[in-house]
Amino acid sequence: MNEGSIEDAAFVMALRGRGVRDTDTLRAMERVPRERFAPAHHRDLARRDLALPLPCGQTMTAPTIVATMLAALAVRPGARILEVGTGSGYVTALLLRLGARHVRSVERYATLAEDARDNLLPEDRPLAEIVTGDGLDPDALAGLEPFDRILLNGAVPALPHALAAALAPGGRLVAALGPAGATALVTLARGADRSHDAPRPGPALRLTPLTPGRARVL
Repeated sequence: MNEGSIEDAAFVMALRGRGVRDTDTLRAMERVPRERFAPAHHRDLARRDLALPLPCGQTMTAPTIVATMLAALAVRPGARILEVGTGSGYVTALLLRLGARHVRSVERYATLAEDARDNLLPEDRPLAEIVTGDGLDPDALAGLEPFDRILLNGAVPALPHALAAALAPGGRLVAALGPAGATALVTLARGADRSHDAPRPGPALRLTPLTPGRARVL
């Protein structure tokens, strides 16, 4: 076993020790090196359970929180996914490793969107459509096919109705819901008859809020 494999295995074992049990998520996180997506001056911390600072005042979410959200999302092979808040592109890569056939990822900062494209492996880029824009804008969904999964990489005070409506039958949306400092995981499922189940609350999650609007600078 080479040094990288040992580090990958240790990273996954540490996640298991913090309560992450979903096998598919752990396997994806073992296959995607977080340091590839971390800022150069923080790569030595990439395999620790820490949020890391990104350009534009944004944050790379801590691995256990990412794992908790991905386990709740329950990606199925061939899924079409909408991701709001691209950040470094790390979660985008994980979604592809979980079997997504297409990820549309929306980032409000052009700088982060460009960096995320560069961070992805060449074979992943055709499957990931990284868009600069407002992922919370209902008009941004016009003309798009429904999504099997929707992931909000940040906290919102209420679930956006337009995003819930953009779920395909049998789809699922995962976000952190609540006021700043008191957010919790929430999962919304859409039935085969297009009805929505009541949002299912989960554990408390510390996530930075998603800011509406496309950034005018950066």
